[in-house]
Amino acid sequence: MKLVYAIVNNDDSHDVSSALTKQGFFATKLASTGGFLKAGNTTFLICVDADKVDEVIGIITERSRRRKQYVPAANIAGADMHGASFPVEVSVGGATIFVTDVERFEKV
Repeated sequence: MKLVYAIVNNDDSHDVSSALTKQGFFATKLASTGGFLKAGNTTFLICVDADKVDEVIGIITERSRRRKQYVPAANIAGADMHGASFPVEVSVGGATIFVTDVERFEKV
């Protein structure tokens, strides 16, 4: 068994959740916040057989898109705080995925 942790932008959360459910995968969803832009995310916890990991990652990747967003330069670590705060384009979204081994899994 494997545990897939997928951190997904809130804008993509519903699509990811629906696609996983449609394909028969069960996921626990946790509200989370990213550190860089302090933006809302959803962290999915999905326990699957090892041979299904690539299928789960494929679903998440297909439904999680990267997008451009403008943020004030003052929000970016290391920015010069003395000047005017001008918008800077950053890439947000997509998914961050971790896969770990599961020693024991029970659903009671």
